Amino acid sequence: MDNFIVSARKYRPATFDSVVGQQHITGTLKNAIHNNQLAQAFLFCGPRGVGKTTCARILAKTINCEQILDQVEACGTCESCKSFQQGISFSIHELDAASNNSVDDIRSLIEQVRIPPQAGKYKIYIIDEVHMLSQAAFNAFLKTLEEPPSYAIFILATTEKHKILPTILSRCQIFDFNRIKVEDMANHLASIAQKEDIAYESDGLHVIAQKADGGLRDALSMFDQIVSFSNKNITYQTVIDNLNILDYDYYFQLMDCVAKEDAAQALLIFDKVLNNGFEGGHFISGLATHTRNLLVAKEPATLKLLEVSENIKRKYLEQSQALSSGILLSVLNIANQCEINYKSSKNQRLQVELALLKMCHIATAISLSQQGSLTATAAPAEVKKKRPDVVIDRSATIESSAPTLQSVTTAPRRPVVEPVSVAAPKHVTESDPVSSERAPLKKGWGKISTSLNVPNLNTIFEDKAEEEAGEHDLVQGNTFQEVTFNAFIAKWNAFADRLKTTNRITLYTIMTANPPRLSGVMIEVDVENAVQMDELKLGKIDILNYLRVELQNFSLDITGVQVEVTKVRKPYTSIEKYQAMVSKNPALETLRKAFNLGLS
Repeated sequence: MDNFIVSARKYRPATFDSVVGQQHITGTLKNAIHNNQLAQAFLFCGPRGVGKTTCARILAKTINCEQILDQVEACGTCESCKSFQQGISFSIHELDAASNNSVDDIRSLIEQVRIPPQAGKYKIYIIDEVHMLSQAAFNAFLKTLEEPPSYAIFILATTEKHKILPTILSRCQIFDFNRIKVEDMANHLASIAQKEDIAYESDGLHVIAQKADGGLRDALSMFDQIVSFSNKNITYQTVIDNLNILDYDYYFQLMDCVAKEDAAQALLIFDKVLNNGFEGGHFISGLATHTRNLLVAKEPATLKLLEVSENIKRKYLEQSQALSSGILLSVLNIANQCEINYKSSKNQRLQVELALLKMCHIATAISLSQQGSLTATAAPAEVKKKRPDVVIDRSATIESSAPTLQSVTTAPRRPVVEPVSVAAPKHVTESDPVSSERAPLKKGWGKISTSLNVPNLNTIFEDKAEEEAGEHDLVQGNTFQEVTFNAFIAKWNAFADRLKTTNRITLYTIMTANPPRLSGVMIEVDVENAVQMDELKLGKIDILNYLRVELQNFSLDITGVQVEVTKVRKPYTSIEKYQAMVSKNPALETLRKAFNLGLS
């Protein structure tokens, strides 16, 4: 039985063109080699499994290749390439900084740098996980990195660029590796499956690529695992079963329940998810992602943002047409709020179920809201003055028609109101709820037809003018009456007594300790400290609401005045009371010190 080699090692790229998803890096490196513009130090940074170390090895092999091809790739047949592939090259050295991070390790490396290469043009050092070097090791490495020999090239690789000293970063040519796209990763897995004679479904490969989260090495590890699990037959179902992934169908079924407002079925779907061993938080997070994908699928321009297979993409397109953007945004908002509250909730299942119930009733809530807005728009304007209702029998006749447009436009601002007459009813029966003495016509309404009440616009103008005049009289007369000091002080004391009965003693003390001063409409109140000033500001609204109504003047205002230092200040705190007592009887201080007493 031959030794099994995992796909991540077996299909590790050996040339720049075989690197997946990093064309911006490989193109730059190939041009640098072609133009002979190699930097003294390179820094490859990015997430795990995206090809940093692989590109570093390809770069090192290509630089020292004796017969570089026209495509700027290593030939693979010269002595330098063969020795590198066999791991016995004396010109290319790899150092794992995670286990060799001390200053002694770096000093040993610096000693080796001084020796020229025995074979090849350059001596290349690949230092992986360089961020693991200690502070002393970085400092020891700094000078050599800044001024290395002409034959030395350093290639550093790291997943955490922020941990590297700025002085190191400034001496390197930095390359940022991207997460590999789902489509590129799925295509690479498909090519490997074809080479290994493995049956596969594209939907299953896309799920593996999504689960890998941009890391090709993770995707290849999952690929090997599922190949063993499915006996070389990768299907969508075997992938979600083996990787413990929530199926798309759960979310598609759930959104169908939201569209149909079927809350019971939505709860049953969630119960099935829980019984399969998934957590509610993972489920609601996936539902938010699914809703986001539905919103993306609504516009052709954003359809490319869906990193799913073509079959799943068609399902998203179909379901996005059945749900409005308003419903989807509401579902996304509810899911996001549920995800925030999930961890802090004591009953986490109830949090998710409550969110699902809300989602299933969104359509009804939107419909009721729209009906309410239409009703409010269609409702007639509210009449400001209450008038007796008009009761008119259907047999009433009309003596004159509604005013013409000309009469409305030429009518004066305050016209003389002509009397309105209505013919008497022909018949009044005992069952008629209206007595024979009809209620007077509503003021402002003229001749009335049997099916429609037509307003008399002349009297409406008159009523409007009367209202404006009445409001003017109210403002000028009733709300700004002159206030005398005797009337003011009487209401002031009355309100203070009311405060005393409600146990607002502090505000009562402020109002009664010193007599207030009335200067026009400004009331000045003396306060002794900042505490009283704050209390007065808090009680100011209650005092003014009472005084303005009682004194019929809404211009009244209150301001606090800090008492002068020369005035006697009452002691409030325990220390102030004790100091006042000591000033009267100094023997108290002697007594306190003798018995080592404290203030409570």
